[in-house]
Amino acid sequence: MKKLVAYITSAYPQKSFTIDLALALGESGVDTLELGVPFSDPVADGPLIEKANHKSLELGFKFKHLLEISKEVAPKVDTLWMGYFNSFYQQNMEMLIPHAKELGVSGLIIPDLPHEEALLYSDLFNLNEISNISFVAPTDSQERIKEIVTNAKKFIYMVAYTGITGSGISEDLHPFLSSIKKYSQTPVYVGFGVNAKTAKEKAQGADGVIVGSAFVDILLKEELSYKEKIAECCGLATILKNEINT
Repeated sequence: MKKLVAYITSAYPQKSFTIDLALALGESGVDTLELGVPFSDPVADGPLIEKANHKSLELGFKFKHLLEISKEVAPKVDTLWMGYFNSFYQQNMEMLIPHAKELGVSGLIIPDLPHEEALLYSDLFNLNEISNISFVAPTDSQERIKEIVTNAKKFIYMVAYTGITGSGISEDLHPFLSSIKKYSQTPVYVGFGVNAKTAKEKAQGADGVIVGSAFVDILLKEELSYKEKIAECCGLATILKNEINT
C-alpha cells in the first residue's frame, strides 16, 4: 500500500481548525501529516502555500501554536514539521528536538538546510529518534544521490522536478527513481506537483506521494465554511489514496 503524505499550513485559518482538519485527514487515508511552519520567505513553495504562510503570519501565528497543535495531533496521526531552518534554529535545536520527541513528532522536513549542514545535527536527531528527511533532486549527480540517501531515515523526499511546489509538470521519473533505489532501501516518496490528476502517474515506481498545494488551495477558499473545507480536504485525501493504489 503506497503512502499519502499531506501538507497543511499550521494555524490557518486558526489553530483549532488545524487540529480538527489534521485528525479528520488521519481518518481519511492520510498516513503522514506535514504541519507547515509559516515563514515569511518560503523559497521552495509555490504561490498557494506562500499565500497561506503569509495569511497565517498576519493572523498572528507563533511557534507555540505549532507545539500546541502537535500535542493534540501527533499522538493520533504520524506527524512531521515542515519549515525553514531559521524557524527551528530560533527555538534552539538542542531543546527543540527533544521536545518534538516528547510531543510525538516523528520527523522534520527542512528544505533550505543543505545535506552537509544537516550532518551537524545528525547525532541530535538520532539520539531522539527523530528523522531529518533527506531531499534529492533531478539535478543531483549519482555521487551526491548516494551520499544523501545512504543513511536516509523514514523516507526520501524525491523532488519530482527542479522548481517550486504546486506545478503539475509531467516527466519520466523512472530513471531518477532507479538511481535513488540503487543506493538505499528507504522508501521514496514523490513530492512537488502532485495532485488528483497527476498522483497516479507520479506514484509509479515510488512508495508514496507528498501533496501540499492541492490541500492548501482548499484552505484558501474563503467562500467555504470550516466544515466544508474539512469535508473537501478529506474527499481529496480519499481520491488521492485510491489513485496511487489502483
